[in-house]
Amino acid sequence: MCQIQYDMTYEDLNPTFLYACQISRQEPEQPHSHDFIEIAIMLSGEGSFVLDGKRFPVKKGDVLLFNPGVVHQSALVSSRAPLEEFYVAFTDIHIRDMEPNRIHFPEHEGILHPGEKAFVILARLCTAIRTESASFQPGRYFMLRAYVTQMILLLYREQVTAPRDAERGCEFESTNRKYVVEQIVDYLDSHYNEKISLDQIARNMYLSPFYISKLFKTETGDTPINHLIRVRMEKARRLLEQERDISVQDIAQQVGYDDAYHFSKLFKKHFGESPSYYRKKQD
Repeated sequence: MCQIQYDMTYEDLNPTFLYACQISRQEPEQPHSHDFIEIAIMLSGEGSFVLDGKRFPVKKGDVLLFNPGVVHQSALVSSRAPLEEFYVAFTDIHIRDMEPNRIHFPEHEGILHPGEKAFVILARLCTAIRTESASFQPGRYFMLRAYVTQMILLLYREQVTAPRDAERGCEFESTNRKYVVEQIVDYLDSHYNEKISLDQIARNMYLSPFYISKLFKTETGDTPINHLIRVRMEKARRLLEQERDISVQDIAQQVGYDDAYHFSKLFKKHFGESPSYYRKKQD
């Protein structure tokens, strides 16, 4: 029988999920502490936190780790860029060489600075937790616990493996750019039939529209919107070939366009002929 290898814990990593919430910080909070672990992810904005009497500046991408008994406070609110904070709380974990129900990374006083790739994944997990919390689907608690477990593992891997990877001279920046572009492409390919804007993509990934557009163009040679148009046109072409009984208006709506005239202009620009003429040629 195969023996289970606990490489980072003494037993199964099976945290008890307590809660999750997202806060748009408008004013400082009161200092407080908990008897459980709380992780705070800065999704956007900038400000400062006080941890056990020490003040630390924070900004988008930072992660704060509050162990039991640590007095903390979101202390400074920026009127120019207020903090958007996401919290998850849990207990019942025991990581090797750490006290039970505590996570401690040397050289980090409760504030972590994950790489860009890790932050994108964390932001997506925040979105998944929000969606699952609102769904009330069967097994909701177990899904939430699974997402929190992923967060714990991601942060652990980031802190434990980053120094080794740095010694090997890995190209983090290049890898992260490719990963972000892959995520954008996956999103566009999966949601082509919805109303999509560059601002919406940026919000979903917690990145700026300018950064996304520039990054996508650098990596692919094209813009996200042009990629979306190509995907939609290919889907429309297949529908025209396969669904002979539905109108051009219906096809336009199925690929994300309310305006059939605008859709027809884009189709003709892409394929050199109108949707109606293209369908007639298939007869």
